[in-house]
Amino acid sequence: MAELLKNVYTQEFIAALTQQLTAIYPDFDSEKFQQLIFDAAWQQKELKARMNHIAHSLHQLLPGPYHHNLVLLKQIKVERSGFEYMFLPAYVELYGQEDYVASIPALAHFTEFASSEFAVRPFIIKYPRQMMAQMALWARMDNEHLRRLASEGCRPRLPWAMALPDFKQDPSPLLPILEVLKDDPSEYVRRSVANNLNDVAKDHPKLVTGIAKNWFGQTENTDRLVKHACRTLLKKAEPEILTLFGFAPPKAIQVTSLKVQKQVAMGERLSFSFTLATKAQALGKLRIEYAIDYMKSNGKQARKIFKIAEADYNARQKDITREQSFKAISTRKHYPGVHGMAVIINGQELAAGEFTLTAA
Repeated sequence: MAELLKNVYTQEFIAALTQQLTAIYPDFDSEKFQQLIFDAAWQQKELKARMNHIAHSLHQLLPGPYHHNLVLLKQIKVERSGFEYMFLPAYVELYGQEDYVASIPALAHFTEFASSEFAVRPFIIKYPRQMMAQMALWARMDNEHLRRLASEGCRPRLPWAMALPDFKQDPSPLLPILEVLKDDPSEYVRRSVANNLNDVAKDHPKLVTGIAKNWFGQTENTDRLVKHACRTLLKKAEPEILTLFGFAPPKAIQVTSLKVQKQVAMGERLSFSFTLATKAQALGKLRIEYAIDYMKSNGKQARKIFKIAEADYNARQKDITREQSFKAISTRKHYPGVHGMAVIINGQELAAGEFTLTAA
C-alpha cells in the first residue's frame, strides 16, 4: 500500500526544519515546537490539516509581527521542491489576509518551491479586483511557477481547497488569463490551464465547448490541452465535443458476450469482460468507457464513468477484460447491494449488467 501523503511530515523532517529555524532565529524554542506539532491530535490530522497545524505552531513561537516573521520564514532553505513546504504559504493564508502588501510577494516567493495555489484563494475572495490584476501579471512572468499559480490559484473547483463561488457563477474574469497561458512553453502550466477549463466546464459546458472549438487545431500542444480540458464533457457525452475529437455515433458497433461477475465482496475486485464487434470494415475510432452505478446510503444508485481506452481500431473485433476495485478509499464509501455496470462507446451505452456487492 502506498504511503499516505500526510506522513511526509516525519519527526526527522520536523527536526531538520527546527534546526534551520534555530539557525535563523536563535531564540526559537525548538523543544516546544516539536511538542506543539506532535500533540495528541496529530495522528488524526489529514494532509492539509497538518500543513495548517505546522503553520499555527510556528506562529506561536515566532517573535512577530507578521511581516517580520515572513522575513524569517523566507530564509528557510528548501532542499527540494514539494508539497512538504506548503505550510509556508499556509502561514500566509492563516495570518496575512489583512496585510496584502506583505503577503502577495510572500506567496510569489513560496510558490517557487511549495505551491501557493491553496493559500492564494482567500485573497482572491477578499481582494477580487486586485488579485485578478495580480494574476494577470503573474501570467506573463518568466518564472513558470508564477505562471502556473496564475491559472491554478483561480480554478473554480480546485480539489482540497475552498471553492471560488463567484467564478463558478461567472468565469469570465478567468478567460483572459487562460488565453495568455494556452500556448505556454511549459507543460506544467498548460496542464493547469486545462484543469481550470475542466472546472469551468462543470458549470458552463457551452462556454468551454466554444473555447475548445476555437482553440483546437492551432498547435499540437494546444490540442493536448483542449483534450484534457474536455475530459468531463467527454464523460458527459457532449455531442459537439465528441464530434470535435472524431468520435462518431457507434451505429455499426455491437457489444457482445458481456460477462459481469455476479457477486463481489467489499475490499475485493470485480471482474468483467466484453467484446466489441462490427460488420463494417473496421471498428474505427472509439472511446471505450464503462460505468459503475454505485449503491448509495439512501438506496439509490449514482453513476461513475471510467475510461478504458481511446484508439482507432483497424480490426473488426476487440476483446476487453477489466477489473474494478472495491477497496475502501477516502473519496468514495461503498455500500452493499445491487450495483449496475454498463459499457459505453463514443458516449452511448450499448450494454449493461448488474452485480451484488456484499459486506466483507
